[in-house]
Order: sequence, then structure tokens, then C-alpha cells
Amino acid sequence: MEGNFNSSVRGLLIAVGLALLIAGLLWPFLSRYLGRLPGDIVVRKPGFTFAFPIVTCIVISIVLTLLLWLFRR
Repeated sequence: MEGNFNSSVRGLLIAVGLALLIAGLLWPFLSRYLGRLPGDIVVRKPGFTFAFPIVTCIVISIVLTLLLWLFRR
């Protein structure tokens, strides 16, 4: 039982590491769009900026859900 747990944790860590590596490599491209999608809320006032990227959060959630669904199959 313990060997199965270790291999699943190992696989999870490798998958998370690969996802971080890919996100890091794609960051120059992604940073142009993430947080700037239509529907993201930004309030700018003198000396204060509030940003709530709701649409970006929804898109990231959908992508992660699809990826996790594919990995579980």
C-alpha cells in the first residue's frame, strides 16, 4: 500500500513540476493576456488600484479542470 502511495505522490510532483516549467516558459506570452481579459474588473483612482480578474480566474479554473479530468482518465 505504501509503495502505491509513494508512486502516486511522485507522479503528482512530476506533473506539478512540468506544469510550472511550462507556465514559466510561456509566461512572456501569457502575461500579455492574463488579468486583461474582457470582464476583468479594474478600478483605478489616485493612489489606489484594485484589480479583480474574475474572467481570468474562470478561464484558469476551466483549463485546470479539463487537464485534471484528462489525467484521471
